[in-house]
Amino acid sequence: MKFTDSPVIELPVADTALSLHQDNGSMHVGTSVWPCSLVLVKFIDRWSHASPNNNPYTHLLNFQNKRAVELGCGCGVAGMGLYLLGLTDIILTDIAPVMPALKRNLKVNKPVLKKNLKYSILYWNNNAQINALNPPFDFIIAADVVYIEESVPSFVSALETLLAQDGVVLLGYQIRSPEAHELFWELCGQVFDIEKVPHEDLHPEYAYEEADVYLLRKKKKQ
Repeated sequence: MKFTDSPVIELPVADTALSLHQDNGSMHVGTSVWPCSLVLVKFIDRWSHASPNNNPYTHLLNFQNKRAVELGCGCGVAGMGLYLLGLTDIILTDIAPVMPALKRNLKVNKPVLKKNLKYSILYWNNNAQINALNPPFDFIIAADVVYIEESVPSFVSALETLLAQDGVVLLGYQIRSPEAHELFWELCGQVFDIEKVPHEDLHPEYAYEEADVYLLRKKKKQ
């Protein structure tokens, strides 16, 4: 996969395509499309077409009647992509300055989405905003959001609060900061069982060498 800084990125999903508009000149990283979101969507897209008999991710693809929330959605790539792949009850969340970019992409892609997806402002350290989302959720989606060490504890806490006991975090991940990386996995290990998707299971055309997909599940209560 070649990462591009083109103002518009076309991402084929299911039987259609998303048109992703980004602003790399913005001071907010959430207005750019990052590789992890593409890798995550195409990972699910690949296995959604596979036969259940030889599909190790069949359990992930049962989206019917499931609730999902995306954290740090940015341009909305992962949330819109997984909506097209069957996650029909989904809320896209990010900080206030990113909302214009998200709304623009939702508007551009409405002919493909066929509806207005729900979105909400969310700061991970704001318990009132977290509770207003009405957790728990069956799926939490997050892609390329671990890059500031100071935000890591709030992010992990938000994951724990928002995720149902039997839910799954679909995480697109790339090391952006060694300090944030180390703290993130230390805190995650206290709360979640961690499964790294083998690179050969990613979509072959969207297997960006520095991006990984992880599946996080809450540890069983003793």
